[in-house]
Amino acid sequence: MKKNGILHPGLNKLIAEIGHMDEIVVTDAGLPLPEEVNARIDFALREGTVQFLTLLDSVIDELSVEKIIMAEEVKTSSPTMHQEILSRFENIEVEYLAHEKLKQRTKDARGLVRSGEFTSYANVILVGRVVY
Repeated sequence: MKKNGILHPGLNKLIAEIGHMDEIVVTDAGLPLPEEVNARIDFALREGTVQFLTLLDSVIDELSVEKIIMAEEVKTSSPTMHQEILSRFENIEVEYLAHEKLKQRTKDARGLVRSGEFTSYANVILVGRVVY
């Protein structure tokens, strides 16, 4: 039995398969999960369970991130969540897209991980970085 870190086998596999410039999307409960993406891991059990930031923290504890991409709308619709996300990525490039473009971009992701978060625009695309 694995003794620490992420215990979910599907999420472990997804993170282990990420290479340079591959993308993982950590989402709120409302973002559509495109059928085109094979790795769709759904942790949305009830409102707030699993919380977006808890899930994001778990993923970034094990994933090297070069860049993040968020919806432009998060800045005004959910400013507290926006600041919470940014606080986890000091010295990392941040890109913003219109929410509709962000949804389109998720179709090219290596995997999607959905939380039970009900905060608007609590979605972030994580772009993998090389660790050496």
